[in-house]
Amino acid sequence: MKKLVSLFFILAVAFLFFQTSGAQEIEARGYEFLKKAVDQVSEQNITATIKALQGFKTRNLLSEPGSKNSGIAAARDWLLKEFRKIPGLEVVDDGYKLPKQGQRIVRDTELHNVVAIKKGKADRERIIIVNAHYDTIAVSQDGRFHYEDFNTGAPGANDDASGIAAMLEMARIIAPLETEATIHFAAFSGEEQGLVGSTLYAQKMKQQGRNVEAVLTMDMISNVRAGNGYIDSTRVRVFSDDPNDSSSRELARYVKKIAEQVYPSFEVNLIYRADRFGRGGDHTPFVQEGYAGIRFTEARENYSIQHTTQDVIENLSVPYCADVARIVLASTLSLACAPEAPVVTSDRGGPLLGRGQGYDAELRWKWEGDMEKISGFKVYVRDTKAPFWERCYFAGKTDSFILKNVSIDDLTFGVSVLGVNGFESLVSVYRMPSRRRAEYIFQEIK
Repeated sequence: MKKLVSLFFILAVAFLFFQTSGAQEIEARGYEFLKKAVDQVSEQNITATIKALQGFKTRNLLSEPGSKNSGIAAARDWLLKEFRKIPGLEVVDDGYKLPKQGQRIVRDTELHNVVAIKKGKADRERIIIVNAHYDTIAVSQDGRFHYEDFNTGAPGANDDASGIAAMLEMARIIAPLETEATIHFAAFSGEEQGLVGSTLYAQKMKQQGRNVEAVLTMDMISNVRAGNGYIDSTRVRVFSDDPNDSSSRELARYVKKIAEQVYPSFEVNLIYRADRFGRGGDHTPFVQEGYAGIRFTEARENYSIQHTTQDVIENLSVPYCADVARIVLASTLSLACAPEAPVVTSDRGGPLLGRGQGYDAELRWKWEGDMEKISGFKVYVRDTKAPFWERCYFAGKTDSFILKNVSIDDLTFGVSVLGVNGFESLVSVYRMPSRRRAEYIFQEIK
């Protein structure tokens, strides 16, 4: 009897290995596709974009709108033309009127986000928002910010022409490709006045009930030498908000996994924090609306040139910017080609996670796509304190999975779906819902 049980165990392990190996072979096809896309990134194109945006002298939200060669209006018109040159994109001028308000919007003005939309073919639209901001700001001659001094020189080559250049290059490469998800390439304005453009766009997405799956923000991605002399040209920081099982954190893990497989010479350094201390990025308004959002920023910052007239391309590294573009391109394209992630909550919002016979971990999920287009589902497990997934099981085409003698209370679980095309969805994490605050009717005894 013991020999029979041992044989059964060996066969079960062998079957699981065979299934997992098969999944790895399928994933390899997806990685090869991504590598071909990454190889198309052009440093020449990135250089041209940064120089063009730097040439508008300032792109301050409040700069005078009349000039054709300087100011934010001229930069916006240039961006619209550049996106419209790319076949397959629907280009939108997302405009708003802003009355004078607060301490930074010191006069009535208009704000225009420039959004280029690459439509996906999925029946149920999923949206990935890749973004950077094209507005700039710089300190005045006394070294301080005076928001009424809106025509002072602010070339903003790194902050954030670098992000715009990477995004425009990504749009050129992705536009002719077939994707499941829809991609919004968004050039936001008013970031320097307090994330204004991204806030308005995030609120619009939420009000319209749009299915925004991921938000990837690139802001300052071209500097490699810090003001203290330290150089780092082989890593990019990716910020993601708490808690450890948040959708933003899971998006960051996805990026690291995909990007380092496709472009292993470059490291994705995950920072488990919403953003840098005292700073903010355009991913934040989307996170506040409940969407998954992360920020890409250079590994080393030079604070002496930020928000000054010295923020010019001569002080930056275009090869480094191109490397970051490759990382974001691989991650975005993988997400866009992958199936939609499974649903791991019930209609009432509770996790589809149980104890099986009392001492097992029983995972269930829902997925309503075309089963012919997927290879199967992958189950992930890690310690609640672990930064990354530690174990993975290939479950096949099913809607449940049992881990024998495993406590659901001690570990974190997730499930993804792998397409036959080799692309894997985001991992949907089983999260413990917050306990409601109790209210009782009582009369105190004195």
